[in-house]
Amino acid sequence: MAVVEELLRSESDGSISFGNHELAAKAKLEDYEHAGDMYKVKTYQAMTKLEKNGLFLYESVPGTSVHDFCENESGISFTVEGSQDAQITLGAEDDSEYEIIVAGESAGIMKTNLSGKLNISVELEGTGAVEVKIIKK
Repeated sequence: MAVVEELLRSESDGSISFGNHELAAKAKLEDYEHAGDMYKVKTYQAMTKLEKNGLFLYESVPGTSVHDFCENESGISFTVEGSQDAQITLGAEDDSEYEIIVAGESAGIMKTNLSGKLNISVELEGTGAVEVKIIKK
């Protein structure tokens, strides 16, 4: 997989891809319309952040490139790549339980707080792309 040169793009399967973890300087793209929603992305080596309709959806430290990001009533799935291990925060449903699956292995069940955020760590250094699934219980 490669970085997302255009910072944010729609995929033919209805998902989106975003972020460029190789950028030395911060770049952003606002007012990107996809499936009736408005997206905003900020990305560079140190951080990648995605908002949907003005609400928090994804943030990674350091920056990552995310492919095939899909969210629906059953959860969130995406493939992520980066040059270093990343701490990823996702915006999910408030006060809900989710099973976290990273690279095909269950990392357990996590409960969101009242702000609906989930924090996960993903080992990326030297691994290429890693598939992540967040499944609502």
